[in-house]
Amino acid sequence: MLQLPHVAPLTLYAANLRARGLGEVPDFDPLDGGIDATALFLFEKPGPMTAETGKRVGSGFISRNNDDPTAAAIFNFMQRAAIPRKLTVIWNVVPWWNGTRKVTAQELRAGVLCVKELVTLLSQLRVVVFVGDKAARARPLIDDGRLQLLASCHPSPLVRASFPDRWERIPAEWAKVMTIQSSQNLLS
Repeated sequence: MLQLPHVAPLTLYAANLRARGLGEVPDFDPLDGGIDATALFLFEKPGPMTAETGKRVGSGFISRNNDDPTAAAIFNFMQRAAIPRKLTVIWNVVPWWNGTRKVTAQELRAGVLCVKELVTLLSQLRVVVFVGDKAARARPLIDDGRLQLLASCHPSPLVRASFPDRWERIPAEWAKVMTIQSSQNLLS
């Protein structure tokens, strides 16, 4: 499925990132919207469950179908927000896993450059959702005035345990994507 027309350019993009040797770069989920997506959900950094090697072997994909609690929450919250899967693409500000969840300033700057490359492949993109505080640090570096920018808490078990009220508000925050889509469709 990685060579389907809607995801093949993203498969090549991920392969090019891997060639830079910064860490393990997962593939995009071909069940999502790929290059036709209108909403980009930017998380912080892939976790160990996206890696194909290491202590905790995962799927090799950034996917709401991964076998971990955060992915399950993403799947659930997208449904609760009524966002069709084909409108979305999920990625990370720092697109590689290097064995740590820590995001350095240098990684953030390098990751933002990668995201800017990605945005050029998403010709239908209208809105970017920065998911989590670390991802939100990239917002001023990506804001070019062309896209609608939103932010939400991260749907991780840590946020759920520490800030259950914020965690429960995530679907409502994400639902704003559909409001933006609707208003922009009316203007078209």
